[in-house]
Amino acid sequence: MISLSLAEVAVVVDGRLVAADPDAQVTAGVEFDSRKVAPGGLFIAFDGQKVDGHDYAAAAVDTGAVAVLGTREVPGVPMIVVADPLAAMGRLARAVVDRLPGLVVIGLTGSSGKTTTKDLIAQLAARLGETVAPPGSFNNELGHPYTALQAGPTTRYLVMEKGARGIGHVRYLCEVAPPRISVVLNVGVSHIGEFGSQENIALAKGELVEALPADGLAVLNADDPLVDAMAARTAARVVRYGETTHADVRAVDVTLDERGRPAYTLLTPEGSAPVRLGLTGRHQVSNSLAAAAVARELGMPLTELAVALGALGLVSTRRMDVFERTDGVTVIDDSYNANPASMAVALRALAGIGTGRRTVAVLGYMAELGEFEAQGHTEMGRLAAGLGVDRLLVVGEAAVSIHHGATSVGDWGGESVLLTDQAAAVEVLRSELRPGDVVLVKGSRYRTWEVADALRVKAAAGTSAGASAEGGAA
Repeated sequence: MISLSLAEVAVVVDGRLVAADPDAQVTAGVEFDSRKVAPGGLFIAFDGQKVDGHDYAAAAVDTGAVAVLGTREVPGVPMIVVADPLAAMGRLARAVVDRLPGLVVIGLTGSSGKTTTKDLIAQLAARLGETVAPPGSFNNELGHPYTALQAGPTTRYLVMEKGARGIGHVRYLCEVAPPRISVVLNVGVSHIGEFGSQENIALAKGELVEALPADGLAVLNADDPLVDAMAARTAARVVRYGETTHADVRAVDVTLDERGRPAYTLLTPEGSAPVRLGLTGRHQVSNSLAAAAVARELGMPLTELAVALGALGLVSTRRMDVFERTDGVTVIDDSYNANPASMAVALRALAGIGTGRRTVAVLGYMAELGEFEAQGHTEMGRLAAGLGVDRLLVVGEAAVSIHHGATSVGDWGGESVLLTDQAAAVEVLRSELRPGDVVLVKGSRYRTWEVADALRVKAAAGTSAGASAEGGAA
């Protein structure tokens, strides 16, 4: 973060200084976890339902915070008092971004693949200059300004994932950190229960390209008609990526190896180059093309770009993380979250990796599908059966339609079983897995990762594994 005096911060956030030195400098960034505050930092105290950040204000100052930004005074603590700390964070982030004229803000959104593609873009951008990107799926009205506030005078690229749970959400995030380059990946049905329709999802995602200045750049997925049509919603220059013939950055001759890792020929206006990815899944072709389109615009030469694409790796956890156990079982941990599009991608990856081997899919509930819930789960069951998955473990009564969908496929030679919870799934796997099996674990954030962690025991020769989670939006 750039250095700002408390007086400057107070003006930006429309706050009131209390028992604070207006000339004191904030030099070490902003934190809302008092345990992470560094000397010279600013602590944000939120009024939580379970935890009140103001209770930790004094401890944050003892740790080195210059002041605390909150909604009320705390005796003996230098304060900036505001009406809404979250809105204040957004205003402060915008002020920091505005004072960094050389900063290139890269925003991306989509119904699926946001976090992985954000990580790919950040890895490529880091080869060209200092880059800041959020951890995991820190893509909402809290994570967005928090990430932007990490940018400083030497930061060249700020890569921002933008989630949404309604119309106007992306627009607000663009006000916090106005993009110079906007990337739209796809328009699916994730969170359709909140949006009401796929058309509304497209409307929300397109806010990202509407926010671009005339000299900005929109990077659009030419393979998705709803995304391709967003070219009409921006005054900026448009670059398309994909496998369709009218894409500017294109992949042809796509193949997959035995681990489901794609290789293809990259076509650009500057020429062509062979690319071999180290990432698993056919969908990584599209994700890597989006990243390639951005890196090309940032000035990375084609030959360097092809090599850099091959060196890309996983950064955020539980997203198509393929690992081998000591007993010969291959596990695909894609347990972070799920929607119909991402589950379909994961099932196809399982089928590809599992060619000639026994395949097992552990599938959980997909959240926030609204009136499309039963249909979405049923389609995933049918897809699993149609792909020839040998064993389907459906976890939880809420996901029962996956089970019904699979068993409705009359010529399916596999078997589906409905299990009560993750522990039951783990017990089935422990008793049934044999060398050579390939297991996919996929579901929304309802402790699905506990199954993947239990499967990691033999991979790490450990005795136990803990669960973890991240927050994010569509």
